[in-house]
Amino acid sequence: MQRVAVQSDDQRARNDRNVQRRAGRLRRVLVCAAAVPAVALFATACSSGSDGAAQGTGGSSDPVTAAGGSVAPSPTVQAAKYQKLPEPCAVLSTKTLTALVPKGAKSGKEGTSDDVATRGSCSWSSLDNNGVKGSQFRWLNISFLRFDSDSSRGSGEKQAEAYYASQVQGAQSVSGAKNTKTVPVAGTGDQATVVRYDLKKKEGAFRQQTVVARVANVVVTVDYNGAGLAGEKTPDADSLTKAAEKAAKEAVASVTTANVSGTAPSSPAATPSKSASGSPSASASASKSSSKKS
Repeated sequence: MQRVAVQSDDQRARNDRNVQRRAGRLRRVLVCAAAVPAVALFATACSSGSDGAAQGTGGSSDPVTAAGGSVAPSPTVQAAKYQKLPEPCAVLSTKTLTALVPKGAKSGKEGTSDDVATRGSCSWSSLDNNGVKGSQFRWLNISFLRFDSDSSRGSGEKQAEAYYASQVQGAQSVSGAKNTKTVPVAGTGDQATVVRYDLKKKEGAFRQQTVVARVANVVVTVDYNGAGLAGEKTPDADSLTKAAEKAAKEAVASVTTANVSGTAPSSPAATPSKSASGSPSASASASKSSSKKS
């Protein structure tokens, strides 16, 4: 009986040692497992630091550089093609003026401008009095608007495109206009459109033609109207349109000539926003002038 008890004590001792060994192994496993995230975190931190260093030393898209902290320059826009405008009262040939305003070829009146290199205009009027048979009235106005490139507003050409579209739309929206017709014009700058309509007034039936053309960063607007007064016959719309288109072609060509020859008067360029905001609608100007002249 005593021997059996001794064996039981030995067995218990062995069991205790086994338990201790297993506990020791478990502790080592837990310590190693806990150490893995720390190692991984350290590796990640090192990797991130390396990337940051690489970005700081070359090819970073961040506008602030690692060396000096300077900000990258703003994006530039393409320079405006034309820097000058022609003298507005000298853009049409004598032959063309005589055809459009027979009794007023020498009556050109230049509009006021705070910057002749940015905006300009000229108007002519003609009254052919046929006595008791009535009179033929003609009125012509040519205006120029040039846009400079600006980093906040875009290139001069893009601004001119937007203004061109607004001018065409304005000519199509004149109050009281009848028989409005819009037709593209070929061979006149980069873009050109003629808008024509009839306008009834107490003096007679007026026929209005508005040609809007764009050449690079310059917009040219030609307003031409005619009326038979005091019983005189109303002029033919097709003939008036053809004459207005001819005037527009000459006016557009004069922009290129002025910048090649350098004969246009120079002055400090105004900002595009000032030019655009200060320019009245061509169609509105035509309507007002027609009322005064008629």
